[in-house]
Amino acid sequence: MAQVTIGNSSIGNGQPCYIIAEIGINHNGDIDIAKRLIDLAKFSGCDAVKFQKRTIDVVYSAEELAKPRESPFGETNGDLKYGLEFWFEEYQEIDNYCQDKKIPWFASCWDEGSVDFIAQFDVPCYKIASASLTDDDLLRYTKAKGKPIIMSTGMSTLEQIDHAVDILGKDDLIILHTTSTYPALYEELNLSVISVLQKRYGVPIGYSGHETGIASSSAAVALGACVVERHITLDRAMWGSDHAASLGPSGIIKTVSDIRLVETSLGDGVKRVIKREEPIIKKLRRKG
Repeated sequence: MAQVTIGNSSIGNGQPCYIIAEIGINHNGDIDIAKRLIDLAKFSGCDAVKFQKRTIDVVYSAEELAKPRESPFGETNGDLKYGLEFWFEEYQEIDNYCQDKKIPWFASCWDEGSVDFIAQFDVPCYKIASASLTDDDLLRYTKAKGKPIIMSTGMSTLEQIDHAVDILGKDDLIILHTTSTYPALYEELNLSVISVLQKRYGVPIGYSGHETGIASSSAAVALGACVVERHITLDRAMWGSDHAASLGPSGIIKTVSDIRLVETSLGDGVKRVIKREEPIIKKLRRKG
């Protein structure tokens, strides 16, 4: 299986799991909250942070933006969407802050204009969100940037994934198994699909989780996931649509710790008597 390089990290079999802290829109439109989430990701040992970028009037119809929806930003869905969006000044701050903290960042780009916007910051890779997997034009546009691509596969059939892979090619591609429910129920996760994707595509396969717990992330790594992506928040009770499907500070810290313990526990697959077992043999075994 080919490996993919993102920044200074190699991703694939035999490499440490690449752990992405998805900030997404959990900054609630506040750059100070975004910086605190970057701090949390760095402190917990995550390898990168990820945001979301949309050109609001391209991704959403005028009818959708006009729908009533109360929020701290106003009375319509449009007020909410624009209020949650970061623009150049905020992303310049994010870029500088992540450089200072020595943690890479990138974004899910939901339209071609957003791909160009994020390209200004020379990010190490791009993310294709599950919702965008069937957007052939966006896939081609993102591929043309010549950077590695991480693609989530929620709410998609294998045939739809096949088509997306045909467009993107397998070079510098990472595929994430995910279930697009928020929060996801454990019976919906279907982690066994990880091995199906490994056999079918022969590229690094990862897992993007939206469940409330942490055991599934470690299980995904034990099943061969090379990447784990989890949403993070300062407080799961905060206002906002994604906080309930995110991990708080203690959750992401424990998730990273557990993943590293699982990696250590997996070993090399060679059955042998280890040195610390030798005195136990003498103590407990009656016959050779």
